[in-house]
Amino acid sequence: MNTVSNIWNHPKTSAAGLLIAIVTIAGVLTQQGIDLGHAGSGTVVTLIGALATALLGLFAKDPFQSQATQSSANATAKLGVWALIALLLPLPFLTGCSATSVAQDIVNWTPALQSAVATVDSTAALLAPADAPIFAVATVGFDAASNLLVNQANAYLANPSASILAQIQNQIVNFQQQVNASILKAAKIVDPASQKLALAAVQAVATIVTAILSLVQSISSKAALVQMAAHSTVKLAAVEPYLDHTQAAQIVAVHYGEPLPLARLQVAQSEQDQLLAGF
Repeated sequence: MNTVSNIWNHPKTSAAGLLIAIVTIAGVLTQQGIDLGHAGSGTVVTLIGALATALLGLFAKDPFQSQATQSSANATAKLGVWALIALLLPLPFLTGCSATSVAQDIVNWTPALQSAVATVDSTAALLAPADAPIFAVATVGFDAASNLLVNQANAYLANPSASILAQIQNQIVNFQQQVNASILKAAKIVDPASQKLALAAVQAVATIVTAILSLVQSISSKAALVQMAAHSTVKLAAVEPYLDHTQAAQIVAVHYGEPLPLARLQVAQSEQDQLLAGF
């Protein structure tokens, strides 16, 4: 029997088995003194084990459920399978293994970033005459910001150093601030058609900048993150209402060659991590 098909057709059973395995492994790791770091007053391993145990309880099913209820539960379980996959698989832009791999991933984003910035540059001509100058001013620094970031990533690959990493950390925050500010300005465009075009264009750049910020965040020290967040004055929470999460997930899914549901979870987790870090 095809393994993937079996998992998809029997999501609750597969997920329950996976959760049991997680609980078991967590217990073994705890006995061996492996904690994977601290989470609050406990450890990451105990937190994972507790979450897996709690989820197992949610998978308990009443034997007298109606067919409609069972169908609904099955659909919910399949969503749970995606959530588990997102938790257990290495997330491309949430778990940078090293500064070198992060720098390479930034370079890998270059074609998509350049294309998104080019779209922003050409969008002004499509807006209403009164809106075009406002949009052009709001996005004027995107080309320079993207080029500088990519150049820094290439410089790190050629000669890894703490100083260049610090430059990348500073630049990605600066770029994020430019993008966030431009989103707020685009949102003030009165003409509905112009506003839709402007937000969609900036959103593409914002998605890539957010992904790169997550990469850099994953390999930055706590002290560095505090410093980075201190320079983030236009917060993600302020622009979040204007973001198109479906568009963001599509960009991420295409770039990493992954299913759209998984990309959705990654985008949501990335935004949550950045909010918690103070961005």
